[in-house]
Amino acid sequence: MSAPISIRLDPDVRETLEAEARTMGIGLSSYLRQLAAKAASDAKRARIRAGSAAVAAHIAEDRAAWSFMEDWGTPGAEG
Repeated sequence: MSAPISIRLDPDVRETLEAEARTMGIGLSSYLRQLAAKAASDAKRARIRAGSAAVAAHIAEDRAAWSFMEDWGTPGAEG
């Protein structure tokens, strides 16, 4: 279950966000939830990409890791 949070917005920021929410036909709370959910999803994807890049860099620099990956093969590839 989600828990409520409280945030303070500058009046001009709130006005801008409320206007954007109105154009989408939703309330400010719903709009802020959507923004927060997207930001969380984007952050999670960025962490996954960074982890994948670190693994790829390690494989590229470490001969044993490179050899392991060559032996492991490509999932789904038969041949």
